[in-house]
Amino acid sequence: RPAPACVLGIDLGTTSVKAALLVGAERGQVVAESCSRETQAHTSSLEAGPQGMEQNVRRIVRALNECLATLPQQQLQRVSHIGISGQMHGIVFWKKDEGCKWTECGTGPIFEPEEVSHLITWQDGRCSPTFLSSLPLPQSHTSLATGFGCATVYWYLKNSPDFLKSYDAAGTIHDYVVAMLCDLKKPLMSVQNAASWGYFNSRNKSWNTDILKKSGFPVHLLPEVGDPGSIAGRTICAWHGIPKGAKVGIALGDFQCSVYSCLTERTDAVLNIGTSAQLTVSMPQGFQPPETPDPSSAVTYFPYFNGDYLAVAASLNGGNVLATFVDMVARWTEELGLQVQESAIYTKIIKAALTQNNSKLSVHPTIFGERHVPEQMASVTNIAVSDLSLGHVTRALCRGIVENLCSMLPVQRLMETGVRRILGSGSALARNEVLRQEVERIFPFPVVYGKDVDAAVGAAMVM
Repeated sequence: RPAPACVLGIDLGTTSVKAALLVGAERGQVVAESCSRETQAHTSSLEAGPQGMEQNVRRIVRALNECLATLPQQQLQRVSHIGISGQMHGIVFWKKDEGCKWTECGTGPIFEPEEVSHLITWQDGRCSPTFLSSLPLPQSHTSLATGFGCATVYWYLKNSPDFLKSYDAAGTIHDYVVAMLCDLKKPLMSVQNAASWGYFNSRNKSWNTDILKKSGFPVHLLPEVGDPGSIAGRTICAWHGIPKGAKVGIALGDFQCSVYSCLTERTDAVLNIGTSAQLTVSMPQGFQPPETPDPSSAVTYFPYFNGDYLAVAASLNGGNVLATFVDMVARWTEELGLQVQESAIYTKIIKAALTQNNSKLSVHPTIFGERHVPEQMASVTNIAVSDLSLGHVTRALCRGIVENLCSMLPVQRLMETGVRRILGSGSALARNEVLRQEVERIFPFPVVYGKDVDAAVGAAMVM
């Protein structure tokens, strides 16, 4: 009997590239091999200065090649489908016929970027609120924000129009990889990625072409749009030993794939606390988002699979808040002429907080603002003499992080949607017991941890 086919899942993340090989087994698909590589791709922006957030595409592709080179050849040779996800909102430009060049390496042919711009990421800050408010109003359920592909194109149109003239194609970084693998003459993008760029109407699955044309937007740069889960094309070379002609799925959003990798029941909500934090619930079948965005709303709707939507409270304040607090404690300690490793501080403050069960202190932890209230800052109130220990402060900080997320998508609303269980995931939840205790205190549902959330695995599962 021939060995079963494999599916390769790839995720091109903000800091790292991940790959996972899934093999069919008795009880569904199993991850046979996986690999991750830091991209170290951040680079300075010539046009936008310190506000810009760009990544070198060559470094991203190099990390991808290094990652795939570590996977076993005999399994790569059995790959029939490739699913690819990646960081949403960002944009990369390239020349259609000169996007890459294929070369031979030890494991088979690989492609290397040629006439390709930097990737301007979702973290890019070049579009100021004033600039964004000068742009035409989108006909879309999502508000425009800095770092969104279409906003970035408008910025170049105003500040550096010649830059745009050098290129005739654009997409997210994962759309670029799919286009190169399949030699697509016109890039193809999923509804998930299109919605993340802005100026896209998810209801009728089309760009706001009329609105964009009127303001001189280069609409020829917009990719064609297709459904998530559909096939974009077939590989034109035996990439890393993967058979030529393997089916490549249309590129997907990393967020949707992460959720897909663990969300099995409609009655589950996913709570992820990593650097930032998200609380997600799937909307009932047939749900359609509002026609126009509500910029003050804390909940956004993400196109999911099969026409479904996810309701997402995406907070900019998660594990990064704890990291900032630890950094502050480390600096204070240093100013006092002492030295303590940050990792040691983290362990000790968690230990201290575990002994303080209730703190009257109230911490609003929004030190990084929120997308719906960018100017918001953090605050500490209800300070009493009895609650000044590191344990009390850490406990209140962890509670504040969870409460902030909960205020964006309240428990009442979760109940109305039919949620019965919370799936907890993310690095901050994994290493912080206090945070887990606060999640269990605030949510009146059973909480299950250790559901591995992995966009690369999700991308493969979709295929």
